[in-house]
Amino acid sequence: MDTKQEVTLKTIAKMANVSHTTVSRALNGSNLVKPDTKKRITEIAERLGYVPNLNAKGLVTRRSFLVGIFFTDLSTGTSESFLTDVVGQARATLSKDYDLSINSTRNATSAQGLLRHNYDGIIVLSQSKLDDEFIERVKDQGFPLVVLNRNISRNDIPNFSINDFIGSKNIAEYAIRMGHTKFGIIQGPDFFESVTQRTNGFKAALEEHDLTIDDALIKRGDYRPKSGNVAMRQILTSGDIPTCVFCENDDMAVGAINACKELGFQVPEEISFIGYDDMAYAKYLVPGLTTVRKPTDVIIKLGIEELMDLLDNEPENDAVRRKIIAPEIIVRNSVSDRRV
Repeated sequence: MDTKQEVTLKTIAKMANVSHTTVSRALNGSNLVKPDTKKRITEIAERLGYVPNLNAKGLVTRRSFLVGIFFTDLSTGTSESFLTDVVGQARATLSKDYDLSINSTRNATSAQGLLRHNYDGIIVLSQSKLDDEFIERVKDQGFPLVVLNRNISRNDIPNFSINDFIGSKNIAEYAIRMGHTKFGIIQGPDFFESVTQRTNGFKAALEEHDLTIDDALIKRGDYRPKSGNVAMRQILTSGDIPTCVFCENDDMAVGAINACKELGFQVPEEISFIGYDDMAYAKYLVPGLTTVRKPTDVIIKLGIEELMDLLDNEPENDAVRRKIIAPEIIVRNSVSDRRV
């Protein structure tokens, strides 16, 4: 018998003093394994002459090596920047053996459709309570499932989310410390939970400083640049211009800033801007955008790590992981100093 065929993942795991799951991830090039551990495992595998049967892998494991990532709605509210960021992070973290399928919960209308795609596991980037029905259906079908971005009420599903209330409250506090007292807000889609949290957090900071915001200076966008441009034009023609505008994502801030420049307003001297998300381009805007860094990379890494654990190990009822992560304030040059 060829000795190479006698070497298994468990053989390597025992010699490396790690789990067979870690060995599998290391040999598949996963970023979830520390470089030193990956190197040790690879060296052991090479020394033992380990040869995986790649053609038979799908049959042996009964896996399709397909992970479904579902957004709330791809046509409304999910900006191209956020979509690109999530997919990029997911591909960088996920084992190279896996492919991604991108869809929205609104398009996934039946359990039969989910079964037909034969997903190994599903990640939901949830923005709305409207996703709850889809989440329930996926759970009932027995798919390994992780919900990201929105804090859900149930505790039987791994859930990693972001504290948008605190993020927007902290960025409002910063603008107030810089001497601003008259604000405008460009909101995102009204059915998104992130929008509710960002608006409430911002207003909470104003209330703590006995500040109010005129309803005429609160406009609705859809998280895309064009909507930010349109909303800002409405604010500029209202006759009551704020000194600082909070755009509830960076993409709308881009459109809003361009509207100011097109109409002859100086940014940030006349009108300051705050964004949210800290997309890759934010630091290259002129002026650089002061914003809230949404830790998308962290929740994607946690989500994929958890999904892989669900696939590789028997889940324990009392081991469901949940975490709410606070965002970080990123100060650049788009908020002027109005302190006397």
